Amino acid sequence: MASIRLDRFIASTAIALFLCAGGTALAEPPADAQAAAAAAETPSTTSDPAANSDQSAQPAMSSPDTAAAPTTDTAPASAAEPAASTTSPTTAAEPTDQPAAASTQEPAEERAPTTAETPPATPQPATAGGGDEVPAPTATSSRGAAPHEPAAAASTAVADGNAAITEKLRELANGKFDRMLGGKRDRAAIDSYYSGRDYAPLWLTDGKPNARARAAVNYLGHVDADGLDPADYPVPDFASASDPAALAEAEVRLTLSVITYAHHAEIGRVHWSRVSGDIYYEQKAPNPGDVLGKIAGASDVSEALASYEPQSPGYVALKAKLAELRAGQEEAAQAPIANGPSLKIGMQDGRVAQLRERLGVAAEDNSIYGKALAEAVKRFQQDHELKATGLLTPATIEALNGRQPDRPIDTIVANLERWRWMPHELGRTYVMVNLPDFTLRVVQDGKQLWKTKIVDGKPNLPTPIMSAEMKYITVNPTWNVPPSIVAKEYMPALQQDPTVLERMGLNVSTNPDGTVHISQPPGERNALGRLRFNFPNKFLVYQHDTPEKQLFAYEKRAFSHGCMRVQDPVKYAEVLLSLVRPREGYSEDRIRRMFGNNETDISFPTFIPVHLTYQTAFVDEDGKLQFRDDVYGRDKVLLSILKSDERKVADTPIERKDNAVRRELLAMPEPSFFGGRSYYPGGGNFFSRLFGGPSWDQQPAPASRRRSAQRPTEIQ
Repeated sequence: MASIRLDRFIASTAIALFLCAGGTALAEPPADAQAAAAAAETPSTTSDPAANSDQSAQPAMSSPDTAAAPTTDTAPASAAEPAASTTSPTTAAEPTDQPAAASTQEPAEERAPTTAETPPATPQPATAGGGDEVPAPTATSSRGAAPHEPAAAASTAVADGNAAITEKLRELANGKFDRMLGGKRDRAAIDSYYSGRDYAPLWLTDGKPNARARAAVNYLGHVDADGLDPADYPVPDFASASDPAALAEAEVRLTLSVITYAHHAEIGRVHWSRVSGDIYYEQKAPNPGDVLGKIAGASDVSEALASYEPQSPGYVALKAKLAELRAGQEEAAQAPIANGPSLKIGMQDGRVAQLRERLGVAAEDNSIYGKALAEAVKRFQQDHELKATGLLTPATIEALNGRQPDRPIDTIVANLERWRWMPHELGRTYVMVNLPDFTLRVVQDGKQLWKTKIVDGKPNLPTPIMSAEMKYITVNPTWNVPPSIVAKEYMPALQQDPTVLERMGLNVSTNPDGTVHISQPPGERNALGRLRFNFPNKFLVYQHDTPEKQLFAYEKRAFSHGCMRVQDPVKYAEVLLSLVRPREGYSEDRIRRMFGNNETDISFPTFIPVHLTYQTAFVDEDGKLQFRDDVYGRDKVLLSILKSDERKVADTPIERKDNAVRRELLAMPEPSFFGGRSYYPGGGNFFSRLFGGPSWDQQPAPASRRRSAQRPTEIQ
C-alpha cells in the first residue's frame, strides 16, 4: 500500500507541475495542487468537512488514477474524489443516460464505492411530439461535474424542480384529484393516466410550460371557430404559478380543459337528450387517457385536437361560412333582392343589375330584364322546384334571397352542434335526409348520386333525428297497425260499427294471445304504397312510397306522423340496389314488375347508413349558405340551453320516459288515401278523429265533419 501511495504522490505532483507549466485553463494554483497531493498521500482516519469541501471543488481530472483514489472505510461516501473524465469540462457537465466506464487500471476492491453519492432521480417517462420532451430518467453517473460549475448546477436545479412538481401531482392524486375535479366523471381516468406515467407532468418541462402546453392553450382560445365557447375550457396562467404546488394545479387544470374539449368536440357540447326525446345517438365520449396519450404522442397538438371535431364536408363548409359571417363577408355577398312587381322580358327595373350578379349573367343593359337573364331565372326555378316560367315572381325572389333567420350566427352555431352529435364517419356510401329542407340525398365518395323530395313529420309528430343502417327493401308491404293504436282507437270504432274496418280494406284477425290484429294487405291502396325502405330503429320509423303524390307540390311538406314518404321510390330503390347488388340488374322496370299482392324483401349484403338530420343552415352544391325554417323548434331549445344556467350541466344526459304509444304513432302512415269519405258512424272520417288536422289536399273539412276532427287526448 505504501508503494501505491508513493506512486500516486509522484504522479499527482507531476500532473500539477505539468498543468502549471502549460498554462492551461484547467490548472489550479500550485498551492492547491500540492495540498491535493498531500491529501492523497496522507491517510485519513476522520471526516474533515473543510477538506471534503476543498476536494469537491476540484475540477475533473484527466487521469484515471487520480479519479480512482480510494479512501479509508471511515471516510464518508460524499468525500470520494470527483469522477474521472477524459473530456473537457463542458462535456463532463452534460447529463448522460449511460454511467461512465470504470477504470480498469486498479482492482475493484480498491475503488471507492459510488452508488451512494447521488440519490436516484424520480423516474419521468419521456413523451414524444408537440413540445419539449419530459426528461427521461438517467442513470447516476460517476462523471458528474463539480457543483460549482454552472451547467451542472442548472441540471441539478431542473431535476429537483421536476421532482417537486411530480411529488405535488402525486399528493393531489392521493385525494383522487377531488379538490380540483370534484365529482367530475373523468377523475378516475385522469388519475389512471398520471399514475401510469408515475405522475410526471405532461404540460411542464424543466418546471416551465412546454411547447405542447403552449399549443393547447392557443387552440382552446380559438374554439369559437367551431361554434364553441373558449370560456368553457379555461386555461391556467403558468406565469403566475411560482411554486411546485401551483404548477401541479395548473397542470391538472389544463388537462381537464383538454379532456372536456375533446368530449364536446366528439359528441356535443349539449347532450342531445336535453333537447328532445325524438333524438337518439349511440356516440361515446373519448376515453380521457386516450385523449392525453394522443396529445402526448402528437407531432402537431393543434391537429390532434382538431381531429375530435367532425371533418365531413358539410361541417367544414358551414364552419367556413361562420367565419365569413363574423367577418361581415357573407352578409355583403348575400344582400337581399328587394320585393317588387314580377318581371318579364323587356321590362326595366332597378333590381336587374343585382339579379345579373347573383345569377352570374353577363351585363347587357343593367336595367332591362333581357332574354339571357330570363333564361337564367328559369334554370334557377327548375333547380329549386319552382314553376319554370322565367318570370321574376315573388316566390323566385324569396328563393333567391333564402330564408334569413333573425340571428344567422346563432343558427349556424346550433347546426354545428348537431353535426357533433352525429357519427363523425358518415360512411363511404350513405343516405342523408335533411328534415327542414324536406329532401333526401344518396351520397357516395363525397359526391351526390341522387336527390329527391320527401314528406316528413308534422310539428307535433316530428320525424326523429338519428342514424341507423338500411338493411332491406320490402316490395308490396303489408301495413300492420300498432297494437296500442288497435286497442285505443280501432276497437272503439269496431264497437260502434263492426263493418268499418272491412269497408276500409283492413283485415281483422285474432292473435294467439286473444288480442286483435289489424293489417292492410299489399296493393295500390296500401298506406305504404308499393315500397318500404327499412332501417330498424327504436322509433319504428322508415321511408316508404305513398299514394298521395300531390303532397310533393308543396314547398313545406311536414304532413306525416314521423315516417318519410319518398317522391320517387322506384328510382330510389334502383339507386340503392345498384350500390349493394350491382350485378343483379335491379332496374326500375324490373322493380315495377315485382308489384303485386305478395310481400317480398330484398336484403342488402352490405348495410347503408341513413342519417336523419336537422339542418336549418347548410351550404348547398353551389357553395351558397342556405337557411330553413326551424319547423320542429330544435334550434330554439338548443340555443336556450346554451344561453341559460343549464349550460353548466348541459353535456350530461338526462333520462326520458319512453312513450310507446307515441312511438307507434310515429310509425303510422298517414291514411289519407281514403279520399275523405265518411267511414265513421255519425259523420266524420274515422282517421280525422284519430289524427285531426286538415285533410291532406289542404282543403278545409266540410262543416258537418269539423266537430269530430279533434284529436283524442290520450294520444296527444
